[in-house]
Amino acid sequence: MDPPSSLKLLGSWADSHTHRVQLALKLKGLEFEYQEEDAINPSPALLLHNPVYKKVPVLLHSDRPVVESVIILQYIDETWADNPIMPADPFERAVARFWCHFAEDKLAPAVGAVFSSSGEGQKTAVDQVHDNLKLLERELRDGAFKEKRFFGGDKIGLLDIVLGCGSYWLAVFEEVMEVKLVDPGTFPVFHAWLKDFEEQNEVKETIPAIDKLLEYARGIRQMMLSLSNGTSTTAPAAAGTTSAINVAVDGSSG
Repeated sequence: MDPPSSLKLLGSWADSHTHRVQLALKLKGLEFEYQEEDAINPSPALLLHNPVYKKVPVLLHSDRPVVESVIILQYIDETWADNPIMPADPFERAVARFWCHFAEDKLAPAVGAVFSSSGEGQKTAVDQVHDNLKLLERELRDGAFKEKRFFGGDKIGLLDIVLGCGSYWLAVFEEVMEVKLVDPGTFPVFHAWLKDFEEQNEVKETIPAIDKLLEYARGIRQMMLSLSNGTSTTAPAAAGTTSAINVAVDGSSG
């Protein structure tokens, strides 16, 4: 194992993509240094190591940057063979990668739309989340992940990390927005998977406390309402709202 100084993670405490990398490193038993980043004022290190997207997370391995969370997860797994998070079988790896893309391309934007919309637009967004969860429920019940404890099998794998480090926002948005996204009666297998995922020690060590996430989400929502109502808001505050939404909600962080 490389010395702790060889791994450094640039991230944000509320960013689900940062949590993905943190969780993978913990599951691998890898020590790392962590640097908290400001979504509004990125550090010179972040701008240097991710000049294209200028966002977290960035993993530095012996000062060499790896960016975009799913790419980072695969890099970690390919670099350190112990405690694998990706399947050994090429077809199963392809399936996991496909559903990771689904989480990024379909589910995350729908969840973000629930938070950033209202009225009929919000109802449509909730319906889209439910449609996406139906697909995952079907895969868990009858498809590629049938009778598996986790998407990765008996242990948390790549897809569990990608889906799980973000699914906690579903409960946060349910309370803040007063909507129902994950009904245990409608999505029993997905609901059971999520609860099992959240009970893992490494997950508990990674995901911030629910009250902290609720406070954060309510603050963002209040600023959004102020902007939509035309209430006077300073430019930095407006920029902060947009950045916070990008980081925590809609998948446009790495």
